[in-house]
Amino acid sequence: MVGFMQIMIYLLCIYLVFKGVEIFQIALVSPRDDQRRKLGMFIGVAMLISSFIAGAIALYLTESMAGQMQRTLERSPSLYP
Repeated sequence: MVGFMQIMIYLLCIYLVFKGVEIFQIALVSPRDDQRRKLGMFIGVAMLISSFIAGAIALYLTESMAGQMQRTLERSPSLYP
């Protein structure tokens, strides 16, 4: 169960990064004037950086939770001798 949850969170992190890249690309090819295009590119870069940070935090939290569960299961008594 933990492995399946980890895979789902990994996919969420990849989705966040792709979404940040998509927002940046939309701002990059925007046909608006220079000032608004620069603002859009800034927002795109901010979204890209924040998506990387959110992905890294989610990965860290997932790995620490999985490690904690593994340590808990190692200390618990086994059902089989």
